[in-house]
Amino acid sequence: MKPVFSLAILFFSLISFCQSALAVIYPLPPKDSRLVGENQYYVVPDDKRTLEDIATQFQLGLSNLMEANPGVDPFLPKPGSTLIIPHQLILPDAPREGIVINIAEMRLYYYPKGKKIVEVLPIGIGQVGRDTPENWVTTVQRKRANPTWTPTPRIRKEYAAKGVTLPPVWPAGPDNPMGLFALYIGNLYAIHGTNATFGIGLRVSQGCVRLRDNDIEHLFNSVPVGTRVQFVNQPIKATEEPDGARYLEVHQPLSRTQAEFDSAEPVPLTLPTAISRFVAHAETDSFVLKRLLESRTGMPTRINP
Repeated sequence: MKPVFSLAILFFSLISFCQSALAVIYPLPPKDSRLVGENQYYVVPDDKRTLEDIATQFQLGLSNLMEANPGVDPFLPKPGSTLIIPHQLILPDAPREGIVINIAEMRLYYYPKGKKIVEVLPIGIGQVGRDTPENWVTTVQRKRANPTWTPTPRIRKEYAAKGVTLPPVWPAGPDNPMGLFALYIGNLYAIHGTNATFGIGLRVSQGCVRLRDNDIEHLFNSVPVGTRVQFVNQPIKATEEPDGARYLEVHQPLSRTQAEFDSAEPVPLTLPTAISRFVAHAETDSFVLKRLLESRTGMPTRINP
């Protein structure tokens, strides 16, 4: 990527972020390019700020910051330490249309029709055993402000076992687990807000896609009914840029079982056929590739000279 173009993307995304605080906005690169944005650096202030506070400030999920900054205390990052703000991304391998949700990186990409931009928002997804869909194409079927929540019999039973009695229908309002806005994408799933101040970038929902309050309100006001929605699960993304630079972005893959989720061992990483072919290129630096597959920082890294 040429330096001038990189600076332009950084300037545009930062200005868009500061003005709206609703999404990190990137101008779309050419069709033969998928690399956008630039990483930033942030010095932790001496005010007992948590990693969640910083993630919210920079429109990231907690997992995005933790991948990019391994070993940082999520409750009290060390004042004066420098964090990487991972705002450089490889666009998912999917049509640049409507909403694309990559559950592996816990990010939602929105391509507004008629605009040459992509808006990127962090999300929370389903717990182990209540997985958010993957490899699914659907549409926004309806939208609702002030949604109610109808817990399933299974959920009511689980809460009852903890001594909590859920009503058949939870009324609308700020205490509703659905938040204040919802985009319904099927009989069982929705993109919605939350009544919690945490959980974005984590596996916390009953399978739906969860966003922070300002983010879901922004989507609610921006996304028309009928908009295409595609779910993908791409822990590894790759791109060869027009100048020949080859990049790989590796995230932690999602656990498939509770035992795998609870284990201290990293989840095994499977390379799809297309990725295997990509990294088999003669110019790939095997040392960089090995380190990247082990560290899984969630940030694009060049793998050729």
